This record gives sequence, structure tokens and C-alpha cells, in this order.
Amino acid sequence: MATAWHLLSIAELAPQIRRREVSPTTVVRVQLDRIAALDGALHSYAVVMADAAMAQAEAAEAEIAAGRYRGPLHGVPIGIKDLCWTEGVPTAAGMAIHRDFRPDRDATVVRRLRDAGAVLLGKLQLTEGAYSDHHPSVTAPVNPWHADYWPGISSSGAGVATAAGLCHGAIASDTGGSIRWPSAANGVTGLTPTWGRVSRHGVFALAPSLDHVGTMARSAADAGLLLQAIAGVDPEDPTALHDPVPDCLGGIATDLRGVRIGIDADWNGDGVDAEVGAVVGAAAEVLQALGASLVDVRVPDAVRAGSGLTDDWAASCAVEAAVAHAATYPARRDQYGAVLASVIEAGRALSGIDYQRILLRRAQLRGRMVALLRTVDLLLTPVHPYAPLSLAAVRTLGEQPALIAGLQRYTCPFNLTGHPTLTLPGGLSRQGLPIGFQLVAPHLGEAMLVRAGAAFQGATGWHRQHPVN
Repeated sequence: MATAWHLLSIAELAPQIRRREVSPTTVVRVQLDRIAALDGALHSYAVVMADAAMAQAEAAEAEIAAGRYRGPLHGVPIGIKDLCWTEGVPTAAGMAIHRDFRPDRDATVVRRLRDAGAVLLGKLQLTEGAYSDHHPSVTAPVNPWHADYWPGISSSGAGVATAAGLCHGAIASDTGGSIRWPSAANGVTGLTPTWGRVSRHGVFALAPSLDHVGTMARSAADAGLLLQAIAGVDPEDPTALHDPVPDCLGGIATDLRGVRIGIDADWNGDGVDAEVGAVVGAAAEVLQALGASLVDVRVPDAVRAGSGLTDDWAASCAVEAAVAHAATYPARRDQYGAVLASVIEAGRALSGIDYQRILLRRAQLRGRMVALLRTVDLLLTPVHPYAPLSLAAVRTLGEQPALIAGLQRYTCPFNLTGHPTLTLPGGLSRQGLPIGFQLVAPHLGEAMLVRAGAAFQGATGWHRQHPVN
């Protein structure tokens, strides 16, 4: 039987490339052929860099043959969310206003992928400015599991392409759930690192103090491999952390003995769909069977339903977006979609006193969450409370603020506090669609996330479920 190269994880593919059992040119050609055959319906790519990708694959093949193997990403095809500058390649950030922008240099994360020998297949589609809606001129990516269901936002293209076998992993970003929602919706693994762990230099900003650059892949190990390649201090980004890049794979084990996992049963169950609750409960049982101890905890009152936390996140995002877009908004207002424009307007209208109150509440939340995560190694939560969302249901969110708040309940708190999270596939709905769950770690706890995710995936097969395409 022919090998389904497009379904292999990076951890499975890399040794075969290193041993020259398969060439980078073969693997890249498989991916480009799949993109040509399938992406006309899935719309996951904004730009396909076919010629450049083949040239990179040929260069990788020659280097490996000459004994100059760079590491586990060498010759591996990766997709890039289209808000990361890519030298000479259109980088629009999902916006009509930037459709013709061709950066004269790479974002730091793109340069580091090149240095690792990865092959860049192209730029992955996203919502306008990485907020919540695609620009009217953009055809939204399609969930490969079922076209009538939500593919997540804003890293929609990254989730679709990774799930559909149109790349072996992706660089994405998360400001309020934008790695976690598409990871859950498309059945892939998403790693949102500690704020500042990855440089944001050359990455279009939505809200800089909330923006996390991270990874999406087929497995926790793959997500960790990608993170190790792109993380680290960067003189171009003074907010990038100086802490050593973690060895995410060095601590991987088959058990979780000694790991304490916190669960707030009330928070996890409040208004949560039964199918989602069942997935989170089953994940807890697996983690416990692997040796972890489950610890009852109580999350801060500030994150509970009705606390107003999601309103604080929205206001913070709006103010920062208004600053990020000051050069083009309102001067070129007519080129913005209605949703992103309304967010910027809200940010411009917020008073300084009201914003200061939000900043004080945010600082208090961060302190309380840091204290909670000193008592456990990880926190287990849903990604959101809903079973897989149909597109019809998503279209009503703008008319139902409570539904929007529910969608953000388990995601935006950790953008406000800067904590790292890992989203893992944990089951399928009655309709056969993916449902994910989330692990949260203390700041700089990415290695623990990968360890726990890899152990869970070693004991289950949900990450090996793929859409039929």
C-alpha cells in the first residue's frame, strides 16, 4: 500500500527524510498536488508558493544528501498564517487594504522556520485583521469535516489546511481563542505559548498585549517541535522573553505520574453541552489513568459567567486594535469590513478612565490566575461550551451576546493573563465532528503541556482521526 505521506506527523516524517527514505521533493509535491486538487473547495490558502516551495525542497534534498541535516523540520512542508511577513510574497492579514503588500523581509518566525530548513508551502487564510469575521472580499475557509460547520476563527485557514492534509503543521496566532477554536473545530492540536515566548516582529498586530504567536499540528509533539524552532529572544521585538527555549520533547513520557491537574467542576460544567462535558470528563479519566492526580480547584470569580470578563477582553482588544490600525483607520475606512471597523470604532470611543479600570481588573486577574497555577501543574477545561457549531448558528452570534460570551469563556481569560494552553482533540460528536479540550499551564509551562498532550495522545487515537478528502 502506498504511504499516505500527507497524513504523517512531523515526528513520523522527519526520520524518514533524514534517512533519505523519502525525499523532500516527493513530500512537497504530494502537498502541492493536494492543494491544487482540494483547496479550490476548502479555501485554506491565501497564497500558494508552489515554485518557491519546490526550490526549497530541492535545496533541502541536496543539503541532506551532503550530510548537512538541520533537524526535524528540514524538508518538511509548513503553512504560515497570512499575517506573518514573508519576503516578496503578498501578506494581506485577511484585509483588502493590504492585498498588494509585499514585505521586504521575513517576520522573525518565518526566518526561523527557513533557518530550520522547513519548506514554506504558502500563506494561510484568516479573518480580517485576525478578528472575528472574514472580509467581504475573502472566501472563508471550509471545515473539511463538514462544509456546513464552523472552521473556527481567526486561524481558520491553518486549522483547515492542517486537518485536510494540505500542510504538516502551521504557524498561527491567538488573541482570544484563534488557535484554540479552529484546532477544536478541525480536530488538530494547537499550542498557544506564553505571551512573549515567540517574537511578534513582522506579524500584523490585532491587540499586541493579547496576541500570542503559536503552532497548529497533528500532534502535541509536532506542535512542540514547531514551537522550539520559532521561540526565543529577538532583538527586533523587545517584548520577546529572554527565558531559554524549552526542550518540549525531552520530557515526553508515557505516563504522567506526579503531575497535578486542576479541575473546577462547576466552571467546567456551567452551561456546557453534554457532548463537550463528556469529552472533558473522558479526558480527565485518561489523564488520571496515566498517573496524574486530579485536584479540585476554584478558578477566580472574575472568569465565571456574568463576571464581565469577556466585555473587558473585548474592550481591551478594541483599544489596542484602534492603535494598531491608526495609520489606515479612519483614513481608509471604506476598505474595512463592517465587523473590524465596528471594533476599531469601539476602541476609539472608550474613555481613558474606563480603560484604566479594565487594566486594573486585568492585573488582578493575572495575579489570581498565577496563584491558582502555583497549586497545580495544569488546568483542564473545555475550549468552549458548545457542541460543534453549524455555520447557521454562528451567523446568529452577533444577535446573541450571551452566546459570544460563552464562546470566549474558556479562551480569552488566558490571553488576558498571558498563560500558555494546549488544545487537543478529545472525541467526536454524534454527527462525527471533532470536539476538543484545553490544558492550561503556568507561565513558561509549554514543556509540561507537550508532555501531557503527548501522553494523552499515546493512550488515545483522537488526533489520528482525519476528515475524508
